Amino acid sequence: GSEDKTIKIWNTETGQCDLTLTGHSGWVNALGVLGDGRVVSGSEDHTIKIWNTETCQCDLTTLIGHSGWVTALCAVGNGRVASGCKNKTIKIWNTETCQCDLTTLIGHSGWVTALC
Repeated sequence: GSEDKTIKIWNTETGQCDLTLTGHSGWVNALGVLGDGRVVSGSEDHTIKIWNTETCQCDLTTLIGHSGWVTALCAVGNGRVASGCKNKTIKIWNTETCQCDLTTLIGHSGWVTALC
């Protein structure tokens, strides 16, 4: 992910960029990979996107619910993703329903910068 608002998938054997995913309106700060190979991205545009790398398209409705930059992501199993935010909160998302599964987790006194 980059400040140019894109995600690039690189071939580590050739050193070539195989895919460039576009769709965020802010810097891409966090990335993760789901068990089925889809890529999850979090951005300064306050959103999370789930990408199908075979079609190069955002696979599902954009996940909306954070009130600040998404700064951390982690696949937590059972089709769920944890996301951390600049506003000091964590949300657990169901990638099948595109909904936040739990009440927002509150307790950090600073940005959430890493999850897993």
